[in-house]
Amino acid sequence: MKRLLLACTLLAALAGNALADTVQVDATFEKTNKWLKDNNLSLTGSPNGQRDDAAAFGQEALLFYGEGVGNPDHKTPAQRGMMAKEAAKVMAQKALTEYLEGFALVGESSVKDGMAQSSIVRTAVAGFVKGMQVVYQEYNAKEDTAVTLVKIGLHGPKGFASAIYDKMNKDPQLKKELATDKPVFRAAAVSLDQAYDGLIIDAKEQAFRPALINRVFSLKGEVLYDPAKVSQKILIEQGCGEYTNSVEKAKAALESRGVKHPLVIKASGTMNPSDLQVTDEDAVTIFSANQKGNFMAGAKVAFVLQ
Repeated sequence: MKRLLLACTLLAALAGNALADTVQVDATFEKTNKWLKDNNLSLTGSPNGQRDDAAAFGQEALLFYGEGVGNPDHKTPAQRGMMAKEAAKVMAQKALTEYLEGFALVGESSVKDGMAQSSIVRTAVAGFVKGMQVVYQEYNAKEDTAVTLVKIGLHGPKGFASAIYDKMNKDPQLKKELATDKPVFRAAAVSLDQAYDGLIIDAKEQAFRPALINRVFSLKGEVLYDPAKVSQKILIEQGCGEYTNSVEKAKAALESRGVKHPLVIKASGTMNPSDLQVTDEDAVTIFSANQKGNFMAGAKVAFVLQ
């Protein structure tokens, strides 16, 4: 469950699409569905445009499927099965390409927007599609149909988000275009009951999506959390935060980042699908806690989604 400014929103991703559109393989592919269940994996998308961004961030991997049918010109079951699987692979690859181009960078900007400006981004997307891994295939002889699952990692040295973070960091013009022009939040720090070493933003009541760059603002639009301030090393290895569907899971996820006492705050609204807002009072609390714990610099932040 692992995630400057740019990098984190990538995964806020997929601007304009549903956050959690459950993706499933047809029930006729029993072995494939069993494989997914046994490996505790969820599909990120399909050829028909379904996508589940929350699953991608939660499992740190993009997992797509494609379907293909046998060629009547091939008479043997082996030939028909082999070609059907290959056709399914092509469909999965096409769906994956479209998905990657739709990943949100920051705010409502997507990778596709960036691709129009930067050959670096185009190269990154093309490279990852070519380097995808086929993780499972099944051929249903009765239906003469095959399914192929393809996968690429999200974070880590060889992950898609990590590559985008790195390449975008080397493109000053694109970085400038995606940077926020909002002022940084400032306030007189207040005394808190305890020291906090992490932050959990509960956004379950908001229309919020995970992205490569998720930010937190005050009601006045001042920036509280901006992954641009997170070190490149941390962004590449972990991303800008953890993404879960409950506060308890968020606490458990942050433990992997060394967090023992996270501050839990409920989001009060959104600036856009990938940028959250908190009340003025909560903004002061977050600012004060970070002044002492400096947890934002280490991306020790978790977002709780619907």
